[in-house]
Amino acid sequence: MSLLVWVMMGIAIWHFTVFVPDRFLGGIVGAFLAAIAGSVALGFIVAGLSVPGQSETGLIQALIAVPGSVIGLAVSYALGVRAERGSGSPAPG
Repeated sequence: MSLLVWVMMGIAIWHFTVFVPDRFLGGIVGAFLAAIAGSVALGFIVAGLSVPGQSETGLIQALIAVPGSVIGLAVSYALGVRAERGSGSPAPG
């Protein structure tokens, strides 16, 4: 059940990417995947490399996913900016 919470929090945080320029590696889909991967990865690590069941799922599981999602988005953004500068294409906008 915690896995579902981690994924949903990743998607919720991903919605805030509309407020930053689209320079994510893979565009908006790449940002979506990075947010989910980051939230699940950090949740999995904090939970001791296991997925807590329904009886162990609470608000803390949702809060654990937030920094993981932000880290995933930051990595995707940094890689996207690096790829954009490396290709020599002008910045949009």
